Amino acid sequence: MAIRGISRDLLMMLFELGKEHHPNEFVAVLRERSGIIQDLDLVPGTIVGEESASFFIDMLPLDIHQAGSAHSHPNGVLSPSPADLRFFPTVGRYHIIVGYPYGERDWRGYRADGHPARLEVVG
Repeated sequence: MAIRGISRDLLMMLFELGKEHHPNEFVAVLRERSGIIQDLDLVPGTIVGEESASFFIDMLPLDIHQAGSAHSHPNGVLSPSPADLRFFPTVGRYHIIVGYPYGERDWRGYRADGHPARLEVVG
């Protein structure tokens, strides 16, 4: 199923996670229902720091509704880093980056290949 958008509630939760973890990054796995990214999983054993966040792929939950990932860039840069571009294809099709100061416009969506993805904010 094609993903049409992301729920406003989840996007607000991503901004809050960014604020809570600042100045460190956070990373989460996104899940979709009915073509809308609506949920997230925080993966056990996640390692966070000021310049990266990572987890072991083996720790991902088995879920056919896995859509991709979300993570923060505390430096406010909303474009994917080279490490992000290597990571994206391992987790799913759509990836969200939220950045400091974590306001409503401080996010971007990307496809697994690193190209921008337009995701409608729903709800």
